[in-house]
Amino acid sequence: MNQTHRWTFHRLGGLDQVALDSGDDLAHLEGLDQKLWVALSCPTRGLEIDARTLQLLDLDKDGRVRAPEILAALDWCKPRLRSLGELIPSRDLLDLSSIDDSKPEGRALLGAARRILSKAGKEASVSLTSADVADTSQVYAGSKFNGDGVVTADSAADPAVRAALLEAVDTLGGVADRSGTLGINRPKLEQFFLELAAYAEWARKGQDPQLLPFAEGTAARHAAVTDLETKAADYFQRCRLAAYDPRGATLLNATDAELVSLASKDLAAAPEVAALPLARIEPGRPLPLLEGVNPAWTARTAALARLTGKSELRESEWLELREKLSRYAEYLKAKQGALVEKLGLARAEVLLASGAKEAIEKLIVQDELFTDEANAVEDVVRLVHYRRDLHRLLRNFINFADFYDPKSSAIFQAGTLYLDSRSCELCVRVDDPGAHATLASLSRMYIAYCDCKRPSGESMKIAACFTQGDSDYLMVGRNGIFYDRSGRDWDANIIKVIENPISIRQAFFAPYKKFMRLVEEQALRFAASKEKEADAKLAGSIDGKPVIAAPPAVDTGKMVGIVAALGVGIGALGTVFGALVSGFFNLQPWWAKLVAIGGVLLLISGPSMLLAFLKLRARTLGPMLDANGWAVNGRVKVNIPLGTSLTGIKVLPQGSRWTHDDPFEDVRARRRRQIITALLVAIGGAVAGWWLYYRGR
Repeated sequence: MNQTHRWTFHRLGGLDQVALDSGDDLAHLEGLDQKLWVALSCPTRGLEIDARTLQLLDLDKDGRVRAPEILAALDWCKPRLRSLGELIPSRDLLDLSSIDDSKPEGRALLGAARRILSKAGKEASVSLTSADVADTSQVYAGSKFNGDGVVTADSAADPAVRAALLEAVDTLGGVADRSGTLGINRPKLEQFFLELAAYAEWARKGQDPQLLPFAEGTAARHAAVTDLETKAADYFQRCRLAAYDPRGATLLNATDAELVSLASKDLAAAPEVAALPLARIEPGRPLPLLEGVNPAWTARTAALARLTGKSELRESEWLELREKLSRYAEYLKAKQGALVEKLGLARAEVLLASGAKEAIEKLIVQDELFTDEANAVEDVVRLVHYRRDLHRLLRNFINFADFYDPKSSAIFQAGTLYLDSRSCELCVRVDDPGAHATLASLSRMYIAYCDCKRPSGESMKIAACFTQGDSDYLMVGRNGIFYDRSGRDWDANIIKVIENPISIRQAFFAPYKKFMRLVEEQALRFAASKEKEADAKLAGSIDGKPVIAAPPAVDTGKMVGIVAALGVGIGALGTVFGALVSGFFNLQPWWAKLVAIGGVLLLISGPSMLLAFLKLRARTLGPMLDANGWAVNGRVKVNIPLGTSLTGIKVLPQGSRWTHDDPFEDVRARRRRQIITALLVAIGGAVAGWWLYYRGR
């Protein structure tokens, strides 16, 4: 670590983080041991920061911003800014006065910035914003040369050179220059003239009479034969098989089933027609070209008939025709320069002899003279984006200051999920919930994966961390509303959950809730068994009158034993209960009774609370982000106070009034509660009176 700079560290949420509050801090960042960085890399997708800035930082274009690229960005800024402190705090405004014009890089950048402002009609402005550099094509509008090595037809004054440029773009496809116009660069120029030379050489060979057995009609005959080649070969092979075995004449033609299946179809468009034989199969039959041909092929056979002057071809004639065209077919297979073929041989020879290539090369050299100026314009774009976003990225990379700041949101926080009377601030975008959950489960947080959709058809998936409240009503299928960082609302549906303790309060009540669920389940089972017995009796009734089975004989001795056992058990329980009550009321001083009650509660809820406490202490953000492609270097804890701030629960506004008049209240249930409460108070009073009376004696 560089010992010449004194660093300041803060402890936030149990994590020691370096402060990046001055330009001096940024200038010495390379000397800070990377073991003290909270993150070492992050993805360029799925973050709440301008994607263009992340692309500018991603020098190797691997979809990640890594620590060396962060340092490279700061090194790039040093000779262009008077101080790296100009990057603090982040804001969408680059003052021209902050550019260091005492260095060559700064002077070039300042000149480009003024040119951008001039083109935008803001000559008097002394600052730039990201909106000013969103589209730099206007800077080059009307300019013949812009330093990108791409020349367009507008760059050429000579009409012949301009025509050559247009033809190159038309045949090979153009390259967009900085003004947005299509042109060609040096590789395209070389390719164009290589294609022209190759095509011209190949086309000249095609004028050899030995390649043209039918003179000017050779190409047309070759095309007609090629169209029928596969189908004709199939036809003659079927005829040979029919000659080999007379049964083939029937079996190798269209079957009855095939013809029947065509009856219900639109034969003009049915591909099954073309799949049938070219003509009726007979032993040794010539190929008809005009009569009795498969309707799907008549146009092609008729074309061959016109060229050959014959109405049918024997197999020997077909093979002879193919043989005569074989050298021409080989010539076509060896075609060169197909991309420029549509220009024709005459135009290709003109272009090759015109000197257009040398003229275009001179234009490219002239354009490249403006490279430094053009690069300076790109540097302005980079610096404006760095001015707005780089320090903010550092606060979410070198440290996680924005995550621990109650007034800010980290760049990985996608928005807020409202669900189950809670708002979850810790929501991150995910691509594949299943893959993400594998690693994210190690965070020890309760995570609900949600599928979010908008009426426009947009969709995304998020992982929302619930860090306050309970999980009683969090389950797959529940719906909520997600607000992204732009304020747009999305329909959210839970599709997967990773269960972990959410709070100590939830853990305290967990044993009692489990007991109540057990009681409810047993009551339901008992009711179900009784209902089943009643159904069975009803099903066994005769003439609508239930059959009542005779009660079994009572074993008197057994019953006496059971009654005696119950009496002993009840007496023992009463003795134990009395001893407990007596012991409880005998506790002195009065607060000992409260300690005893607390001890009982601790005995019941203590194990659950202890387990929850240990897991809550182990909550960390690292696995959540690592599963998204981050390389989190520090142990980013999510302790109980931080978790409480990340999930909000419903709270009535200050000054609200609450009326208890509920027109739909269950009055009977309220009376039952009142009666039960009165009975408990009476029993408690009776026990207390008995104890006082007993003690007084």
